[in-house]
Amino acid sequence: MVITDIDDKIIQRSLEENISPTILARMHEEEFKRDMQALRVLPPAVYMRVTENISHIIAFIERIIGNGHAYVTSQGNVYFDTCSIGSRYGKLGNLGGIVGELVVQDKSDPRDFALWKASKSHEPHWESPWGNGRPGWHIECSTIASSVFGSQLDIHSGGIDLAFPHHENEIAQSEAYHQCEQWGNYFLHSGHLRLKGSVEKMSKSLKNYISIKDFLVSYNANEFRLFCLLTKYRSAIEYSDASMNEARSTLSTISAFSHNAQAYMQGHLLCQPVEEGILWKRLSATQASVQTALADDFDTPKAVDAIMSLIHHGNCQLQPATKADGPRSPAVFGAMLSYVREIMDVFGVDLLDRKDVHDSSGVLNNVVEELVLFRSEVRRFALLVEDQAPLDPQTGTEIKKRHPRPDRVPLLKACDALRKNLAPLGVHIKDRGTNSMWEITRMGGETRKI
Repeated sequence: MVITDIDDKIIQRSLEENISPTILARMHEEEFKRDMQALRVLPPAVYMRVTENISHIIAFIERIIGNGHAYVTSQGNVYFDTCSIGSRYGKLGNLGGIVGELVVQDKSDPRDFALWKASKSHEPHWESPWGNGRPGWHIECSTIASSVFGSQLDIHSGGIDLAFPHHENEIAQSEAYHQCEQWGNYFLHSGHLRLKGSVEKMSKSLKNYISIKDFLVSYNANEFRLFCLLTKYRSAIEYSDASMNEARSTLSTISAFSHNAQAYMQGHLLCQPVEEGILWKRLSATQASVQTALADDFDTPKAVDAIMSLIHHGNCQLQPATKADGPRSPAVFGAMLSYVREIMDVFGVDLLDRKDVHDSSGVLNNVVEELVLFRSEVRRFALLVEDQAPLDPQTGTEIKKRHPRPDRVPLLKACDALRKNLAPLGVHIKDRGTNSMWEITRMGGETRKI
């Protein structure tokens, strides 16, 4: 993942708030990572910051100049020469005759775009063969992508608003650098997220957005993923309470089927004999339909429809009965449930609701502490001596009972059984008289005395 860590907005805010642009960028970066983790988005293998790759960017530009596809102006700017590649410029969207980004006096052609920008006052800048400045918007991605993936990409994605000029310019400069005919094999452009009834995308500038943190107060990551899956990725997706409720209802139906199928397989749900052959055929047909839908430009709505149809037919066979006569068919429901979980896992929907151990460690510690406190109170009660202890015939003093009262022995046995059963799970309890200490050895070995 390429992180454009210092952009114009970062620079402006850093000036207004007197904060280092680098520190401000890191703050935004960490906030972004937390949001992605909250949505259960898998992290990339590596984060590549632009500011840490300036030397590679300069070398990338120098090679484009050397290949005859860029020029340096007297003002210290470097522009890509779109005329040098002829009609190939704009081939992504068949935009060969389109006007470029901005009409700037030192450009040779309005379509030419900046590879390197001469520095302005109060802006971060770096030394280069063309003077102090900073990279253009597009060159950053091409340089870092090439340093990681080499001379060709299989799939390049982004929002539809990046098709022009960003992706067009990436293609032009990358093919000029690598001297190849096709840099990216496939470009996937996603539609915008917008409020229902609005034609504008959600954005901070329009103040028509909801933050991920606020969103997760009302909904969870699984519901958000279902919300996205119910619309084709190329289409604009409308956010509203109604659309989120549809996603929540869909997820609820899937979860209910998962619960009922497990109950049937475990013998807890009694049903009349199911039509097993029909369900096996439905499962096979669903697998084929989902495969076809995803192969057709990732048609997730059609794939979800196929899965929901399978679940509907499964639910029809899981009608409870007071008495079940005839053979049971747990295998087919096991196969259906396994497939539904598998495909949902591919979509990033966690039907098992697994939690990150590190995220839940604080809650787990609190639960264990309360459990051990309760156990300690029970042990103290069980170990209490009788109020009227017998006297020692030689000294005349009370004899302290070394053993618990017989009626409290079962409580001590229960405490010992709990300690024994928790040990294989990584929770170790050590008794010291009437006090206890515990530790979770699989989560860093934290120890607390109670």
